[in-house]
Amino acid sequence: MHDRPTLGETLERQGVSRRGFLKFCVTTASLLALPPTAATAIAEALGQARRPSVIWLSFQECTGCTESLTRSFAPTLENLILETISLDYHHTLQAAAGEAAERAREEAMHANEGQYLVVVDGSLPGPGANPGYSTIAGISNLQMLEETLAGAAAVVAVGSCAAFGGLPMADPNPTGAVPVSKVVRDKPVINVSGCPPLPMVITGVLAHYLTFGRLPELDEYGRPLAFFGQSIHDRCYRRPFYDKGLFAETFDDEGAKKGWCLYRLGCKGPMAYNACATMKWNGGTSWPIESGHPCLGCSEPDFWDAGGFYRALSVPTGDIATTAAVGGLLGAAAGGAAVVKTRRAKADAISAHRPITAEELEQQL
Repeated sequence: MHDRPTLGETLERQGVSRRGFLKFCVTTASLLALPPTAATAIAEALGQARRPSVIWLSFQECTGCTESLTRSFAPTLENLILETISLDYHHTLQAAAGEAAERAREEAMHANEGQYLVVVDGSLPGPGANPGYSTIAGISNLQMLEETLAGAAAVVAVGSCAAFGGLPMADPNPTGAVPVSKVVRDKPVINVSGCPPLPMVITGVLAHYLTFGRLPELDEYGRPLAFFGQSIHDRCYRRPFYDKGLFAETFDDEGAKKGWCLYRLGCKGPMAYNACATMKWNGGTSWPIESGHPCLGCSEPDFWDAGGFYRALSVPTGDIATTAAVGGLLGAAAGGAAVVKTRRAKADAISAHRPITAEELEQQL
């Protein structure tokens, strides 16, 4: 592992300018709601960091999480960060097959004992389920995860299936599926939920780990607070229409054409926590609500069994005072005291944050 080039050396070889690298560090610090001094720490740590070994396990999933990651906007520094990790094993992306593939996993584990990261997408049949429901190379998902975790530093559960069970765990859960956190007991686990998750959240978690050697602050569901600390509703650009009591009633009425709030069409934005509204998809092009579709709440536990994608949580009246009251009640129902705590922590982080430019960072280094 120590023979590998540092991340700074790799970026330089690939033609990434120092100014571009510093801008990435500033953006990363901002995304993680870190103070300006953190941008300096990120720049220094990432520049000297060596490629970490990553073993990516795919269990009961649809490959959507990997699809999302590989189709993220490119080329960017975020992608470059991912490309410069040592992705030593990945069921979908690796060129090796059969015994050679499994040998690569074992070699990566032995060569990076205690230092490698395990990324998991997909849920897996639990300890009490028939292991034959999902196997790879004749090895059950549970056995492969336990083997791989033995020498791992930490685990990142990518996507709502790995984080919360997702579709495989939806009622009646025929395979006895469980999320990663139900199996892992002695390693730190970070959940990056979403169906699929935002690629920049994955890269942000990796950048934070490379910089500080630990996982970022998490919410009550084990998700990075910087990305999951505010609801979709609070960040939505259609929120002013909600506050005015202006709602689309069908997908083709005048309200829909004018971009009014999609709450009555089943939008789960008030109870869903994610950064979709600010980061968007496809290089910041759009996101579901901007394309006219309600939020499904895919980053939340049990969203498949939440009562229907197009059924409104509650139907507010057109009166602004009433709608505000309903919104408050929904917020309380969605998370109670934990949500209040999360919002307060996020507000504190924002108030303590002062922007720093790449030019200022360049002068400090």
